[in-house]
Amino acid sequence: MMKPESPINAIPPIIIVLALAIIGVEAVLQLADVGIVGGQRGVGWRLAAQQDYGFSSGVLDRLMINNDYSASLLARFVTYPFINRGLTQMAFCAALTLALGKFTAEFYGGVKILLLYGVTAIVGAIAFGLIAPNNYRLIGGFPPVYGLIGAYTYALWLDLKAMGENQLKAFRLIAVLLGLQLVFGLIFDTGYGWIAELSAFVVGFGLSLLLAPGGWAAFLRRMRQRS
Repeated sequence: MMKPESPINAIPPIIIVLALAIIGVEAVLQLADVGIVGGQRGVGWRLAAQQDYGFSSGVLDRLMINNDYSASLLARFVTYPFINRGLTQMAFCAALTLALGKFTAEFYGGVKILLLYGVTAIVGAIAFGLIAPNNYRLIGGFPPVYGLIGAYTYALWLDLKAMGENQLKAFRLIAVLLGLQLVFGLIFDTGYGWIAELSAFVVGFGLSLLLAPGGWAAFLRRMRQRS
């Protein structure tokens, strides 16, 4: 008799590591917020983390104008997703990373998804730095999560094609998320994070053409079959 598979074991290790990093950083900051970790100084750790590891257009200016290629500056392109504004944002980012990461890693492979996670975080930061005003800071894991949504959308697009169904259905998730974001943006001041998130989705979808089984050659074959 086969034993039921543990849902935790079913998640690829790379995805678990990413989620634990998101959760772990927020756990430390939560404890610091109430003075359990770091004492009185710990209360300011969250703001310090946002300033030291978050991203802004000023970071891109220092890189492009001042030719500052210091490790601490370059690290901001990939550290900002692990610094969230609070418990709620962390919970959404960790949950979506686990859910989307599990599916996409099974389809593309864990190493490829780690690459996609990093690339979409970097591209999202660059787009944010080029467009957002200097006084806005990019933090939180939503940009690479949108990159995973792009990869998920492409995988679903392929599945719908194989089943002979309307492939536009694959874009329902991103359409719903963008609609909700628009509503929240009209009600609350949600900032310019959508620039990084939308850019990450586009890059995640485009990069999936290369990362999917068969890569670019398989994509070209499918396009020829349609013509």
